[in-house]
Amino acid sequence: MTSPSLEFHWLGRIAYADALALQDSTVAARIRNETPDQIFLLEHDPVFTIGRTRDRSSLGEVSSLPHPVVEVSRGGQATYHGPGQLVGYPILDLKSHGQDLHRYLRSLEDALIRYALSLGVPAERREGLTGVWVGPRKLASIGVGVRHWITLHGFALNIHGPLAGFDAITPCGLANVEITSLESEGCPGLTVEQAAKDIQPHLQEALGELKTS
Repeated sequence: MTSPSLEFHWLGRIAYADALALQDSTVAARIRNETPDQIFLLEHDPVFTIGRTRDRSSLGEVSSLPHPVVEVSRGGQATYHGPGQLVGYPILDLKSHGQDLHRYLRSLEDALIRYALSLGVPAERREGLTGVWVGPRKLASIGVGVRHWITLHGFALNIHGPLAGFDAITPCGLANVEITSLESEGCPGLTVEQAAKDIQPHLQEALGELKTS
């Protein structure tokens, strides 16, 4: 069973600050019940982000980083966003989706795994680690925030290279982790825009199951 009121919006490539402002305004409107559940799908200009943590060691020496750094209200350590990566920001009322943040994270993983499997990529979870993996290689990162049970931030799925920004940090605080993409795992020629279109039914299904379970 799916969630018919879930809206998808493809935004193309936009600056991180613009996406953050859009999330803030949409979350505020969702809290007031002035807008439906929705997901923004997009691609970012190069940027590093880090969540609410005193430990910023995953960024390394900030002054030497090749792109801007933004501290955001999600959980987790440093990550990189840039061209070739599909980013998704669900703005959902978790009060109607089980009101369980752990299950919400698992539902995002489910959607990404199902999409990768539909392409023949053997994606999976790794015990104790949020995100999506292909063997020891990390394919997607997930980091979310919640305000009054309304979600923001979300996932980043690597579609194709170059993703060299990851080499400048310790991604998600995991030393020596190898970052992969759908292209590297046998899906050449896939664009971010096409991935944004094709992943929608998997997100609809996984989040719909969360809503009705």
